[in-house]
Amino acid sequence: MPNTGKSSLLNRLTGANAKVGNWPGLTVSLLSARLIVGDQMVQLIDLPGIYDLSGYSEDEKVVTTYLETQKPDLILFMMNASQVDRQLNLLSQVSSNGMPVVVVMNMADEAKALGIEIKVDLLSRQLGLPVCLLSAKYGQGMEQLQKQMRDALKSLPSKPLSPAEVQRAFKASVMVPAQASHQLTERIDKVLLHPWLGLPIFFSAMLLLFEGVFSIGKPLQDAMSWLFTNLRTQALEPLLSGLPLMMQGLLLDGLFNGISTVASFVPLIILFFLFLGIVEDTGYLSRAAFLMDALMSKFGMDGRSFVMLLMGFGCNVPALMGTRVIRSKGLRYLTMLTIPFSLCTARLQVFVLFIAAMFTTAQAPWVLFSLYLVSIALAMITSLIFKNKYVNIDAFVLEIPPYRLPTLRQMILKGWQEVRHFLTRTTRFIMLGVLLIWVLTNFPEGATAGSLETWAGQLSHWMAPLLKPLGINEQLTIALVFGFVAKEVVIGALAVIYGHEGQALIDAIVHNMDWISAYSFMLFALIYTPCVSTIATIRNETKNWAFTTLSVAWPLCVAWLVSFAFYQTAMWVRVHA
Repeated sequence: MPNTGKSSLLNRLTGANAKVGNWPGLTVSLLSARLIVGDQMVQLIDLPGIYDLSGYSEDEKVVTTYLETQKPDLILFMMNASQVDRQLNLLSQVSSNGMPVVVVMNMADEAKALGIEIKVDLLSRQLGLPVCLLSAKYGQGMEQLQKQMRDALKSLPSKPLSPAEVQRAFKASVMVPAQASHQLTERIDKVLLHPWLGLPIFFSAMLLLFEGVFSIGKPLQDAMSWLFTNLRTQALEPLLSGLPLMMQGLLLDGLFNGISTVASFVPLIILFFLFLGIVEDTGYLSRAAFLMDALMSKFGMDGRSFVMLLMGFGCNVPALMGTRVIRSKGLRYLTMLTIPFSLCTARLQVFVLFIAAMFTTAQAPWVLFSLYLVSIALAMITSLIFKNKYVNIDAFVLEIPPYRLPTLRQMILKGWQEVRHFLTRTTRFIMLGVLLIWVLTNFPEGATAGSLETWAGQLSHWMAPLLKPLGINEQLTIALVFGFVAKEVVIGALAVIYGHEGQALIDAIVHNMDWISAYSFMLFALIYTPCVSTIATIRNETKNWAFTTLSVAWPLCVAWLVSFAFYQTAMWVRVHA
């Protein structure tokens, strides 16, 4: 079932990097890793969490199709040891598939804290199945599981168990105290899930998170910029001085400036995901979905949609794939239409650069917080406009997990996952993007680099009438064009266009615009056309070109209207103040 720790077990057994979070339904596609069990190399598959093998949602189809077509050699049936009663029917269904089964009772630490006693040997005899009690979070019971896996791979298929047989076996083997409850969780939830105080507390917590990111991360970012500036002046420029000027420009003003500017923001990205990971792993984000459900329902969506919007703050692509857990086609389409408004990490890099350049450290968290609020507000407005076209016919059910403190290992793993993903994407896109931008800003031959005579200058001049009313200058116009491919390219593009990196790039941005133009640009970059990966995912998930076209055209129109309204209003106020 969802939220039983399958991905945590996969990571613990194999050292893999499956995404882990304290809310149900996080895994919506097949994750896998290789593992040596005894003298065999096996492939361990992490299937999405489901409640019933006879369900019809996309994630349930992933599981049933896999079991029907692949016929695995062994099933590890994961259970939450502190909530066994609600998982028994699914165990009965799995045991009837004609495959060997090992029952893995995870979260043994939570069960012990609640006073739950599990007689593992008796339960195994009653079920006729191997049973392993463990804690994937802390690594307890891994050796026993490895042994049971070795033995089970050589055994015959498990006998089918009726729901009544499973019920009797657990009733005889699992002793639950009459007062077993997560008392601390219940006390905290009285405050955090308060009907009136819940949402203000949540948004205040997010604001504090941003405050911490900028307060700690800005000095680290400055240090990185200093390091790269000295690397260029002290090492690279002397080393490359013998090359032709054109090649020096390509390597230094193109590749190095673009990549080093992006890399200087790695400390802020790490801190953001570490802090957000703590909030996520404690179980607070699933409570945010619960809090938002009543509000979301007024806009045609529900709490699951809000969870997907939150996932979109990391990356829109997995959030779009996550909508497979939504059974209603109308609600799924409506949610997919709103997810591209989520402020993903690729956009976050751009905003961190501009906020650091144009605003003080005290102002910065509020500016970033306002962009997140705009992101959510536009998702809501979009949902309100299209809710009658994409109607939700599905009831909202979300399991609220107990609060859990993440381990240091989980935090390190999460930080490494995000940084690796960030660097992988930026390396791939930035290398290609800055090369192309450098060519456009330096050719045709004989044109002054970065001038209107270049191909990039001609393109920006052609688009100027469309974006000038938004306060977006020609240099920013070029960056936006390349941001269509991937938002990560925007920063690298600016480094190439202005011919600077690090602090020098920030100074150039400050010299060429004011805070109103900068905020208008950030609004446009936040809202406008999703990146190519997001568009491709929408097309793959819906198989619908009309919907895909809508998902591209609608944000582009909204971006222009919002930026136009902000810029023109702000300029009018400035003139008449």
